[in-house]
Amino acid sequence: MPQKYIKKILEARVYDVAVETPIHSAHFLSERFENEILLKREDLQPVFSFKIRGAYNKVSQLTAEERERGVIAASAGNHAQGLALAAKKLGIKAVIVMPKTTPEIKVQAVRARGARVILHGDAFDEALAYSQKMVEEKGYVYIHPYDDVDTIAGQGTIAMEILRQHSGPIDAIFVPVGGGGLIAGIGAYIKYLRPDIRIIGVEYEESACLKAALEKKRRVVLSQVGLFADGVAVAQVGKETFRVCRKVVDEVITVNADEICAAVKDIYDDTRSIAEPAGALGVAGIKRYVEREQIKGQTLIAIDSGANVNFDRLRYISERAELGEKREAIIAVTIPEHPGSFRAFCQTLGKRSITEFNYRYHDTQQAKIFVGVQTKPDTDTREDLVALLEEKGYPVEDLTENEIAKLHIRHMGGGHAPSGENEIVYRFEFPERPGALLNFLNKLGERWNISMFHYRNHGAAYGRVLIGMQVSKKEKSDVENFLDDIGYHYWEETDNRAYQLFLG
Repeated sequence: MPQKYIKKILEARVYDVAVETPIHSAHFLSERFENEILLKREDLQPVFSFKIRGAYNKVSQLTAEERERGVIAASAGNHAQGLALAAKKLGIKAVIVMPKTTPEIKVQAVRARGARVILHGDAFDEALAYSQKMVEEKGYVYIHPYDDVDTIAGQGTIAMEILRQHSGPIDAIFVPVGGGGLIAGIGAYIKYLRPDIRIIGVEYEESACLKAALEKKRRVVLSQVGLFADGVAVAQVGKETFRVCRKVVDEVITVNADEICAAVKDIYDDTRSIAEPAGALGVAGIKRYVEREQIKGQTLIAIDSGANVNFDRLRYISERAELGEKREAIIAVTIPEHPGSFRAFCQTLGKRSITEFNYRYHDTQQAKIFVGVQTKPDTDTREDLVALLEEKGYPVEDLTENEIAKLHIRHMGGGHAPSGENEIVYRFEFPERPGALLNFLNKLGERWNISMFHYRNHGAAYGRVLIGMQVSKKEKSDVENFLDDIGYHYWEETDNRAYQLFLG
């Protein structure tokens, strides 16, 4: 079945607008992981993403009648830019439906290329449904971002370039996965000509629709999709892409947000370019794969698929990169409440650097401190740090994997509430857009007293709130029914240790 794509890939019309991107040797990563790690630099395309290939190949093959009707697509951004440029090149009217959560840099880029932008819905699937409605009403030709034979063939030209540019051995290619168009095109070409090369998909753990489909042996719809890596925020892999992926994908690796942030930093260190979260998935996957397999001396290629990231988001990415690289530990430590105890604690740490120290007086006997400490992933781990402090008699808890600690506690002050009776705590995520916080508060209403509130906007596609409410035991079920009706993702965190140690 993949062989039917070979002719289409070889004949694909992409180079009227796309460029043949280089393969970049990632020297720092290669040295660190003792493998030859290479980056296929699709972030260097005119629209800073591989999507231009598939979009142009599809649009260039439309009939005169179809071109007259105009084209439409739903996209989180990169396909939108590709289609906008393709349509402009060919003199075709283009309409793009984008989720309201799409980074502003992508919205502006689409408009700058002459397309009309309609912002609708909070995620791709809502934008998709609206675009299909406009196809019925207005007669536009729909250009799917991934689930189309010609689009897949356009993306497959990347594989053609890889084999031409790198004649030596290749052990595996790591491909970011959203709807599956990129990995289907690359996999079809590679497996036909070089079946020995492993094709490994890499998904963000909160939008792993291909992994779920392969496990179930059928396409599934994810109940929730994380928006951090917005370029791959898809709830269901495409029908045609899944048909191809079942034949050509060797495995799928999932990575978390911290690992993606660390990979963005790795790419910057090696190229001085800034990948978007989805664009860094391949590198994050390589790191996870090397650590799991304990391999050395192999040649591993990551598709650096895009660089369309809001500047504001770099603050969050920078904060989380050290955690993803296992170079920072976040711990809660109890020390005596008397002069000199902090100095003694620092002496115990030796030459390790303190990255953060949060403290507020609570009682005359003990002080609970929130501390960030630099660690090393191999020779001086956070487990080594915790063991050292316990050996010296310090009560310590490792909060490095605690989302409340990372997202909220480290940015909050004030300490424990003097009278926080019947306080329950929830963590929320909701799509970010102007007025989103006010909308959230309006929906929450005035039924329960808010005893604690922390909201932080860092340019991401979704807002994060930590909220404490005073609720009687008999009303708790009413609260959760109410929250279910609001429709935002939420988690109860009343028993979270970070909350209990510093705020409860």
